[in-house]
Amino acid sequence: MQIIDYFCSMSENKISTIKEQVALLPHLPGCYLFSDKSDKVIYVGKAKDLKKRVSSYFVESRDHSSKVRVMVSQIVSLRHIIVDSETDALLLENSLIKSLKPRYNILLKDDKSYPWIALTAPPFERVISTRRVVKDGSRYFGPYASVSAQRAMLDFISEVIPLRTCRLNLSQEQIDKGKYVPCLQYHIGNCKAPCCGKQSAEDYAKLVDIAVSILKGDLRPVKSYIENEMNTAASELRFEAAQRFKTRLEALEKYKARSVIVSANIGDVDVFSLHTEGEDAYCNYLRVKNGSIISVQTVALRAGIEADECQMLSTGIEYIVENIAGQLQRQVIVPFLPQTELFPDSQFIVPQRGEKRDILEFSLRTARLYRAELLKNMEIKNPERHTERLMEAMKRELRLDKEPRHIECFDNSNLQGTNPVASCVVFRNGKPSKREYRHFNIKTVVGADDFASMREILTRRYTRLLEEGADFPDLIVVDGGKGQLSSAYAVLCQLGLEAKIPIVGLAKRLEEVYYPNDPMPYYLSRTGEPLKVICHLRDEAHRFGITFHRKKRGNAMIHSVLEEIEGIGDKTITSLYKHFKSLSAIKQASVEQLAQVVGKSKAEKIYAFFNKN
Repeated sequence: MQIIDYFCSMSENKISTIKEQVALLPHLPGCYLFSDKSDKVIYVGKAKDLKKRVSSYFVESRDHSSKVRVMVSQIVSLRHIIVDSETDALLLENSLIKSLKPRYNILLKDDKSYPWIALTAPPFERVISTRRVVKDGSRYFGPYASVSAQRAMLDFISEVIPLRTCRLNLSQEQIDKGKYVPCLQYHIGNCKAPCCGKQSAEDYAKLVDIAVSILKGDLRPVKSYIENEMNTAASELRFEAAQRFKTRLEALEKYKARSVIVSANIGDVDVFSLHTEGEDAYCNYLRVKNGSIISVQTVALRAGIEADECQMLSTGIEYIVENIAGQLQRQVIVPFLPQTELFPDSQFIVPQRGEKRDILEFSLRTARLYRAELLKNMEIKNPERHTERLMEAMKRELRLDKEPRHIECFDNSNLQGTNPVASCVVFRNGKPSKREYRHFNIKTVVGADDFASMREILTRRYTRLLEEGADFPDLIVVDGGKGQLSSAYAVLCQLGLEAKIPIVGLAKRLEEVYYPNDPMPYYLSRTGEPLKVICHLRDEAHRFGITFHRKKRGNAMIHSVLEEIEGIGDKTITSLYKHFKSLSAIKQASVEQLAQVVGKSKAEKIYAFFNKN
């Protein structure tokens, strides 16, 4: 990356640090925070693609204003927060700017809040627009990233569902007195006049339920309602009205109902999650004020061998309270209960469903991403670190005595016993070493006997290594279950290598691994890196073996046809195949073309053979 001119006053270490941080950014939506030398956030931004957006600050561009140049020259570090969508990034940016008040942000510093849609208290609820969330019995939905999006939803509901828009007091007593008369909205079909007793509270409540389902993102009730209206309009030949209903239905499919970044149902809470990996733990902390996330932090902890998750979570909360949060809020969301006696003034909640559970999942996902980025950063600085970590994981996961730096995997290929071949692929430090791949033509086995074929190729392979005094692999993998493994292990015993080379067999289900003399499979972790390496091994062995088998089968087919021609031997067939490349091209060649390769006499025989009619 080319650092722009206004970095010239920075130290090389500072430039290097920022370049490393930018390199780690993912191509995902989220928010980024720039900090100065005093660790104060000076700018908060949002992006659909974090890496592309943040990188744009640090490359030469004439579009950069003097203000941007000055700001970038003050950046010492950056942080980022990944969210699910561009809309969530906008909402989070809004919350962070209002909370942190960065120097270089000029937007969103006013007190204007997000637009919401409110459903007033019953009976006969109204659907209204608001920017204030008040606990008055109303239900709130949103927030919306823009007023236009909110208005579009309000217009949609008003067009589809005939709810009242008036502010009349519709208590049952007032309705019974007959004080009201139907208004214009009733006469044009936008309201069913509950004020005059023309619609019961029960019928009105059913329409309210449909409106709530729209606002929550459950499209099934409203979809059924719109489809009925659309079909009715079509049957009455009102095709323009039917098309409007269809358009509304398509627009509704794109609507995202809610966001855990901002929620009227969460209030003021602190959220803690814990992700553990071996002896390391990562505790994420979210602070939510008035339903909006205003702070996100993750800390790495080194746990002792005997520390359990409860102790690690308690340690993480203690550290964050002392160094980051200052004081816990009254309500704290956690994945499981920590040692609560350490925090007597707070109520700990372990949510099982709903928006509180969703925001806990968001916190846990953030902790996992923090760990992944931390490891990636370490591996950029030290590429060997990834290999060392992978080899240690494979040693642990496969229950080996030493790291499997050198692995050999064997696979058989045949078609109903014809042209049997085998392949051996070699991995070094978890990566293919293609120059060491080997093909084997099966020589002593007749028919489709995979067990005998496996015995033959392992005998040939390791007898040769013994004779040459070459290094043996750290692990042998055979593609097959207990039968293939038994055949391969018998060869190692015959050669006296059973104690020197560990061997495993792969079952049809990739995560199942068999060991010699053990009838039960061992299950690898589905999310671990060792399984990915094992999958790659198997795929490479299949690919390499099948490619060789197809080539051999193709050559055999060509030879079998041409060998039927009197006077045509292997040498002539090889010359023809090298020149024409395929049997089809040989069939279509003229006598003159064939003669250029094999002479006139043989050319006439070949041409006559393929052109008998």
